[in-house]
Amino acid sequence: MAPALSIVVPVYNEEDVLPLLVQRLRPVADGLGTTYEVLTVDDGSTDLSPAVLQRIARDWPQLRIVRLRANAGHQAAISAGLASARGDYVVTLDADLQDPPEVVSEMLALAVSEGVDVVYGVRSDRSTDSAFKRLSARAFYRVIRALSGTHAQVDAGDYRLMSRATVDAVNALPEHHRVLRFVVPALGFPSASVTYRRDERAAGRSKYPLSKMVRLSLDSVTGFSTAPLRAATWLGLLGGLGAFVLLAYALVAMAVGQTVPGWTSTVVAVAGVGAVQLVCVGILGEYVGRMYAQLQGRPAYHIAYDSLTGPDRRGPLPGTDQPDPLAGHHQRGSVAGPDQHVSVSRADEHAPLSRVDEPRPSGSPRA
Repeated sequence: MAPALSIVVPVYNEEDVLPLLVQRLRPVADGLGTTYEVLTVDDGSTDLSPAVLQRIARDWPQLRIVRLRANAGHQAAISAGLASARGDYVVTLDADLQDPPEVVSEMLALAVSEGVDVVYGVRSDRSTDSAFKRLSARAFYRVIRALSGTHAQVDAGDYRLMSRATVDAVNALPEHHRVLRFVVPALGFPSASVTYRRDERAAGRSKYPLSKMVRLSLDSVTGFSTAPLRAATWLGLLGGLGAFVLLAYALVAMAVGQTVPGWTSTVVAVAGVGAVQLVCVGILGEYVGRMYAQLQGRPAYHIAYDSLTGPDRRGPLPGTDQPDPLAGHHQRGSVAGPDQHVSVSRADEHAPLSRVDEPRPSGSPRA
């Protein structure tokens, strides 16, 4: 039977923080008074995280492990968790404990009492972040809101609760490079918010360096707004107008015999027009790249193992000399995209086929 609540936790090289996460999350989940599953998505970890998760799962029946074959990225890992989650409500929570698990109970109570589809976790105190991160984050959200018209919560990351209807609507979206902190608000479902203080990372190092933050920003802008295309159009028009004015000036100067040898002005004009063209080509390239990736139809992630449906055949767990005790059975795994659930069946003709999860039609309009 499907649980009432699924808590999706993306994991990437978090061996140090996982025991601390369990110490805080399990009492909260057990105290909710409802059925639940904690769905950890191992995003191709190269440390001992898979082994730690297997050890924790032996003592925590509600812990479910989904393992991706390769690192697909934070947003793709969350998408894999949403596609596999079975709960009537789904909470997404990072493993680093910067977002306190204790807020889950408040989110669930608010969703039930207010009848809303989404409850956002909003960081009211980010004093543990650097000044640069706080300023850049606020500027980032405001720019995205201005460009896209999406009413995304400022200081709200990926800590949120969603109803089954919301999760189904997200899973039905065809895009691969989705940025969920803007996708979910764009759906326009009824929402509320809770505030909390953002803590320091409990252990380990951040998995979101500046390069990944820049990539996330580009995906957010190109995924939710055509404003850059309009900007490219206006830059092209202004560049063309400037070139026309310069040409008119040159013709008039030549007609009245006031031509001035000016290689500097020539270089400046050529460089200016070339700069505008390069900017426009770069912006257009971002959109062409997204269309190319979409036409290829490659899945954003590949599920190798789901502890709910079948064993893992990939050999020894990282950091151990012994194979996974669950491994050894012949199985066939499906390749899952952001709008697909995973199905795994055993080859033994006497064993029953495992359940195949099909996407549920949400009946909700897409944003």
